[in-house]
Amino acid sequence: MSFDLFKREEKTIAEGHALLETNALPKDMQAHYEKLLKAYEKQFKSTKRLVSLSDRNEAELNKLASEMDQKNQMLEGLSKKLSKYLSPQIYRSIFEGDREVSLETKRKKLTVFFSDIKDFTSTTENLQAEDLTYLLNKYFSEMSKIALEYGATIDKFIGDAIVIFFGDPETLGVKQDAQACVRMSIAMQRRMKGLQEIWRDKGYEKPFEMRIGINTGFCNVGNFGSDERMDYTIIGGEVNLAARLESKADPGGILMSYETYALVREIVAAEELEPTRVKGIQRDVRPYRVIGIYDDMEPGRFIHKDQDGLLLMMDREKLTTNQQRHKAIAELEAAIKILKS
Repeated sequence: MSFDLFKREEKTIAEGHALLETNALPKDMQAHYEKLLKAYEKQFKSTKRLVSLSDRNEAELNKLASEMDQKNQMLEGLSKKLSKYLSPQIYRSIFEGDREVSLETKRKKLTVFFSDIKDFTSTTENLQAEDLTYLLNKYFSEMSKIALEYGATIDKFIGDAIVIFFGDPETLGVKQDAQACVRMSIAMQRRMKGLQEIWRDKGYEKPFEMRIGINTGFCNVGNFGSDERMDYTIIGGEVNLAARLESKADPGGILMSYETYALVREIVAAEELEPTRVKGIQRDVRPYRVIGIYDDMEPGRFIHKDQDGLLLMMDREKLTTNQQRHKAIAELEAAIKILKS
């Protein structure tokens, strides 16, 4: 900082000394003026010294601020890179201080999504490494984008499989989480049809086909591992059931458990399949094949009512013969007769 701002003060002091040297002032006034001028000079020197220190401190502070800004930019860049290895919800909760980075887990009711590529090994055995990398990364990128749009927590990629869940660390409620998961799954299968057309146009003879399994139940969720290395993930039998359902789903299809169906039946058309036993699950599993979201389907195909004491779901596409229609009418008339009595 320049000392130009002190020119007026220096000029005043010089003029004061010049005035004293003339001895033009009365003797009693001269002594008083000299005393006042010395006090003013002392104050002036102190002010200049403080300003000098301030200038030096300002330079040091500016240098420090510049270094801090560079380190902040480095930290922000590093944080963005690290965020790619974490689900966005977990990343936010950690950096906003809402979640402790410690080995803690809890029991919570979640809706679990599990998917993989049908016949992945045989589909990819003749692909070059570059082609396989392109297909997998494109597949994972597109599915992840949809998952995040629906508020899912992306757990992990295992080979060609994707593990996703709803309900932690953010939740809209168990029912809403299950519905979001099914809507997401339908959106993913719809997007896969578009990708298959793109891949065929690029010369890939056997484009990927995805199968999806969904289950709702209590899981252990949290940080597993060691103090040096941990993963935020889920474990439990309900996670395994989602994987088992996926293995029984049709290519391009979605299979869900009764526990999930009960939460989404108001919005989802589904077909109940025969109860089955799956490895690692002691009870019979009642799988439901997802047909679609009522609001997105052909008007008039389904007659659907769901309210207290009444659950009616009729798929007119399956009532193709007179015999089937007459049987359905008889069942409805029998139900009406019972109600009237």
